[in-house]
Amino acid sequence: MYSKLDTNPVTACDKEDSQNLPKVNNYKDVVLEEKHEAESPNNLKNEKVVPEFYNKAQKYWSEVPATVNGMLGGLGYISAIDIQGSRIFLRELKVPGKKLALDCGAGIGRVSRNLLIPMFNTVDLVEQDAAFAEKAREICTSESVCRNSLGEIYNMGLQEFSPIHKYDLIWSQWVLGHLTDPDLVAFFRRMRLSLQPGAYFCIKENVSTSKNVIKDDEDSSITRPLESYERYLKEAGFRIVRKVRQQNFPKGLFPVYMIACKSQLNGGN
Repeated sequence: MYSKLDTNPVTACDKEDSQNLPKVNNYKDVVLEEKHEAESPNNLKNEKVVPEFYNKAQKYWSEVPATVNGMLGGLGYISAIDIQGSRIFLRELKVPGKKLALDCGAGIGRVSRNLLIPMFNTVDLVEQDAAFAEKAREICTSESVCRNSLGEIYNMGLQEFSPIHKYDLIWSQWVLGHLTDPDLVAFFRRMRLSLQPGAYFCIKENVSTSKNVIKDDEDSSITRPLESYERYLKEAGFRIVRKVRQQNFPKGLFPVYMIACKSQLNGGN
């Protein structure tokens, strides 16, 4: 499941430079007219709130077209810019293994098809929405794609997903805003345990430009400050080895950051 690309409610009056980047929670991005700040994402820990938080998001994305434009909320034209930024980021990481990668929150397979499949022998996908997962299978097995490069497609939410393989790269983009804080940290821990020695876990997410969490009631997601992701990754046993801001996105959107991590445990070099 992708996250929405949303406008930044702070941008018009903050001191960000002229290259403001989008708030992307997943690949299903829609510009919202209104955002609500939440004092803390801990509000999402309430047992009665959590099921509604996930159910609302699932319902929202079930009504979004299974197209690149649908995934990117009408901003399909930024797809090439996004992929180029991610490709440069991975190239500079020099990922040691090339056998197996995992795409978390894969949507219709946009990132798998254009970024991961050209780099890895096999790519597994995790996508909650059944229609998106089926479209991803179609896109990633078309004649223009390397034969047998698509691995497993896991049709479930990240809050439920536990990998059964060890990956050379795990890539998670515009989806983590759909996880509560406890589920986010638990997800990070499971991903750390699912990496090959020396492998990378990478996230690419919208971040808020203040220290506040921004709540989006329409697609049931939150946009966290960059510092929150850094803190939760370290809490889950990762060390951050590279952090880069995506460039050349349209103005007026939330900043997007790419973060590469390695396990600080079990000898992750």
